[in-house]
Amino acid sequence: MAAKQFSETHTIPFYECDVNNRITIPMLINVLILASEHQNEQLGVDQTTLIDRYGIGWVVISYSIKINQLPTNNSTVKMTTKGTSYNRYFAYREFWLHDQAGNELVKVESIWVLMNEQTRKITSMSDDIIAPYESKKVKRVPRLPRPEIIKDLAKADAKQYQVRVSDIDFNGHVNNSVYLEWMLDALPMSFLGRYIPRQIDIRFDNEVKYGNLVTSSVVVDSTDRDRIKTIHEITTGDEISASATFIWNQINVEGSQQS
Repeated sequence: MAAKQFSETHTIPFYECDVNNRITIPMLINVLILASEHQNEQLGVDQTTLIDRYGIGWVVISYSIKINQLPTNNSTVKMTTKGTSYNRYFAYREFWLHDQAGNELVKVESIWVLMNEQTRKITSMSDDIIAPYESKKVKRVPRLPRPEIIKDLAKADAKQYQVRVSDIDFNGHVNNSVYLEWMLDALPMSFLGRYIPRQIDIRFDNEVKYGNLVTSSVVVDSTDRDRIKTIHEITTGDEISASATFIWNQINVEGSQQS
């Protein structure tokens, strides 16, 4: 039995786009997560129901994002997702973004856990919560690539941010897209205007809370000018809250991504 698949369309407004007129990475994640939440609602296991009935909620711990092309302002895309597999503590969910011609623009793999809202500890997957997805039960869910770690923070560029009320989602922790905003904001605008990401591996390790002061650090590896790598860390004090590795391609003069 195959896992249930959910699809819906979305037209990208200008406020979801960057200076290159493409959807931003934080907004890309937001719209894909919205599709998964719409599936959860359809199946009767949305976040509000889980919190009210069981005192638990879904939390993503890692993404692996492959980007063939980022859609632009006013384009209509098809978002598709399914909860593919799970074991006792982890669930594997896939996402796809296609254009109107059916071309795959983005593929996202993700690993999720269920967290107790009071203790903030991971809880096991119960059959009544997982059953609606018709996911495959496995011994091991796929392992996603681990981001690299910055070896020498003294050589990194860094910015600091204080967590605002607007950064907190209804689960009481910083929204995942905000970590991506902090990571990208550590890069100069001149870089973001010349390069486009084609692979992102990101991991969330420790929650950031309201009022915390966080540092976004980045190291740029430009050994290969056509394939730039950036290594990112979000830290609170000495604790790593999130880390990521981005692979970038240069944007050619016509504005498209070089292969």
